[in-house]
Amino acid sequence: MSSKPEAEKKPEAGAEGGGEEKKKGSKMPIIIAAIMIVEGAGVYFLVSMLGNKPADAEAHQVEGGGEAALANAQVEIPLIEDKFQNLSTNNVWLWDASIVLKAKKKHEPEIAKLLEERSAEVKEGVAMIFRKATHNQLREPGLETLNRQVSAFVGKVVGNDHEGNPIIERVLIPKCRGFQAD
Repeated sequence: MSSKPEAEKKPEAGAEGGGEEKKKGSKMPIIIAAIMIVEGAGVYFLVSMLGNKPADAEAHQVEGGGEAALANAQVEIPLIEDKFQNLSTNNVWLWDASIVLKAKKKHEPEIAKLLEERSAEVKEGVAMIFRKATHNQLREPGLETLNRQVSAFVGKVVGNDHEGNPIIERVLIPKCRGFQAD
């Protein structure tokens, strides 16, 4: 009799052991999730305590900064807006162009005076640049060649300031549209 009860106990023990493994298996994802949550919270609090806090901003007024900033502010000065003729393709092309100069505000009166005194020279020079340009140069996407030539010409007309720096900082060509006149 002793062997039969032991045999009966073994299958029961095996069945109970399988039930315990199922219970442990179902608890494992819950335990892992709890550990991950605790770890995430720990990292968050650690970073928030050790992280840099935003510094308070302070404004300081620089003496004379307002006037100097206004004098060095950029202004756009219209140079010319006209239609220019080009015959480089053996066809008559008219180029409707607008050219603007970019300079510091402190130089604006000086530039305006020079352009008024030498307006005919400026118109002739820019027209000559358009007449001599090849069709490909006039159709460049960035108008690099035309911009470079106009910059050099205007630089000669206007010159440099008392420190030897160019007065004209940049030449802008916001409009340059060509159409065949024939």
